[in-house]
Amino acid sequence: MLERLNMTADPGSTTIVMTRFFDAPPSAVFEAWTRAEHIAHWWDPSGAPLAVCEVDLRPGGSFRWVNQGDKGTEHSFTGTYSRISPPDELVFAARTLPSGPYSLATLSFIEDSGGTKFTMTIECQSVENRKALLAMRIDVGTARTLENLAVFLHKTGRTEESK
Repeated sequence: MLERLNMTADPGSTTIVMTRFFDAPPSAVFEAWTRAEHIAHWWDPSGAPLAVCEVDLRPGGSFRWVNQGDKGTEHSFTGTYSRISPPDELVFAARTLPSGPYSLATLSFIEDSGGTKFTMTIECQSVENRKALLAMRIDVGTARTLENLAVFLHKTGRTEESK
């Protein structure tokens, strides 16, 4: 099931682009990204369920996802939705570094041979912010998280919806 995450981060750019294929229709992948009862099961790169998963899915609505870190520490991922176009696109501003500025994330879900070509574009506010994300190995954490999503889609039967 392991699919490769492809990442592009051109030097001097403020953008990071990551793509991955899912063996599930765009509607299923989009739903998994937008419903708290689904996100809570796959978001944490370690595979542990989230301690808190709140989603107010509307333009201007916010989300807050909290996972338990090592030694009982909590890490939260928060943001605000700006555009929701099911099942094709989801756009939100999120704090990608704990104390850093917000970045704009655009997720696209494109039908491809019965599956989904998923693209995440992160537009950082500065080259330095992009470099910090790359230094913390955002590609590794994202690859693990998206693999969790693929397993979740498979286990819940969502990979069969289009077949």
